[in-house]
Amino acid sequence: MKDQPQILVRLDRCVGCHSCELACAVAHSESGSLYQAISENPRPQRRIFVETAVGVKAPMLCRHCDDAPCARVCPSGALSFDQASGVVLYRNLRCLGCLLCVLACPMGMIQQQQDLKHIVKCDRCTHREVPACVSACPTRALRFQTTNEFTALRRQEISRRMLNAVASGRPSRSAPS
Repeated sequence: MKDQPQILVRLDRCVGCHSCELACAVAHSESGSLYQAISENPRPQRRIFVETAVGVKAPMLCRHCDDAPCARVCPSGALSFDQASGVVLYRNLRCLGCLLCVLACPMGMIQQQQDLKHIVKCDRCTHREVPACVSACPTRALRFQTTNEFTALRRQEISRRMLNAVASGRPSRSAPS
């Protein structure tokens, strides 16, 4: 599979503002508007979760696994991995409501919908050019890039820090000894 853009997380940049969660819920609401989404019934559900562990904030979302355990256990084919987009797609009209996918997800990212029949999971906002959570992140902790672009950017940032440290005459914390 070619290197598809995906939502990647810079933990060092997340401040735990939950903007991504709100943007996700609004993007998946009937109205698409924050003011109208508040009064919708059922209320729109987020598909990304900002969790805190050991004092670090971490946005958690579906990783759209290549060998998606959720899709493998789905008896109705409601979940399937799309090779072209690299996204695990969900078709609620095919869903039996058995919740086997919830049990199979290694990341715990599939949740039961409020109507108690269907599930809710990240669809990587396939209806948008850039996922809502990424667009809403004020610190750019969430990035929509290929892994190669992401790692190249990280290398450039580290190189810049090292060169700045050398230029200023002080040792860099990120420079190897």
